[in-house]
Amino acid sequence: MAGSADFDLYRPSEEHDMLRDAIRALAEAKIAPYAAAVDEEARFPQEALDALVANDLHAVHVPEEYGGAGADALATVIVIEEVARVCVSSSLIPAVNKLGSLPVILSGSEELKKKYLGPLAKGDAMFSYCLSEPDAGSDAAGMKTKAVRDGDHYVLNGVKRWITNAGVSDCYTVMAVTDPTKRSKGISAFVVEKSDEGVSFGAPEKKLGIKGSPTREVYLDNVRIPADRMIGEEGTGFATAMRTLDHTRITIAAQALGVAQGALDYAKGYVRERKQFGKPVADFQGVQFMLADMAMKIEAARQLTYAAAAKSERVAAGGGEGGLTFQGAAAKCFASDVAMEVTTDAVQLLGGYGYTRDYPVERMMRDAKITQIYEGTNQVQRIVMARNLP
Repeated sequence: MAGSADFDLYRPSEEHDMLRDAIRALAEAKIAPYAAAVDEEARFPQEALDALVANDLHAVHVPEEYGGAGADALATVIVIEEVARVCVSSSLIPAVNKLGSLPVILSGSEELKKKYLGPLAKGDAMFSYCLSEPDAGSDAAGMKTKAVRDGDHYVLNGVKRWITNAGVSDCYTVMAVTDPTKRSKGISAFVVEKSDEGVSFGAPEKKLGIKGSPTREVYLDNVRIPADRMIGEEGTGFATAMRTLDHTRITIAAQALGVAQGALDYAKGYVRERKQFGKPVADFQGVQFMLADMAMKIEAARQLTYAAAAKSERVAAGGGEGGLTFQGAAAKCFASDVAMEVTTDAVQLLGGYGYTRDYPVERMMRDAKITQIYEGTNQVQRIVMARNLP
């Protein structure tokens, strides 16, 4: 038997710990100082993008053969978690770059991978993911966007809604119906470029949180693209979209984990400094129990998320799909529910100050809410889990 010092079964590797230290230092120095202004002004966090690109942390998941860092799924989770700890809007840069490009990695031709993953890895382009529509949210298979074959091109028409980083990203993975008679098996995936004729964007949505991440409609008006921009075979787009979400829901769990940790860290510091009735608020047992519950739930969410990331990595390496769908949904659902609870409790611990914009916890609470909704509502996650019980 190995000695206890070598027992690494439930511990991230030294490389993962070093990555966390590096990304946390970067996030504290280059992203945190702008988080309040990004939220207040509802503007894209350009400082965060610049800092992430300068340190090759904007799309760490891209394989080395296409110029990327080739980071594993847990490393990607740690990057997203540490950025979300200071600014959830900024954490959508690495998260959505993975979401948008993973269909190309999973199902794209070698030509597509070379063409689109290189610029992403360099930081010359960002990727977004276009699945939802005005009438097709949770029921994504009910989409109406069409792609009609015309010689060696496809012509796309439709509207995509709730598209993260729309207008900023250069590349869009778009799901569209190629055979209306087959429902989900008649949906195909394509890469659409922002510069393609007929692509335009709606006004930015006015949102409760993640205000620094633009969410807009994407309009496709007779967008004519070469047939070789199809990702995988015709009719396989929906299957690719669902496989993608199995992996990327874990990145939403990472965001939730990060914002929960950020809120706990802030609240913990605050109650130690704040005095009432002649002693620090942290000395009151009721407050201690709140902090203990917050920390316990975060730790449970972290273990579930990291285990799901490890499973995602094994599956990506060809280790069979068993259990990833359940585990990805469970991590996302549990961690986002924890994030909402913990950030709400953090506001409570700061009292009246928690309710003001002078302190970051009210922003964290607003930002946490979306993690229960996007990439599949937590109600949908429960349906997914029930269908895939281990």
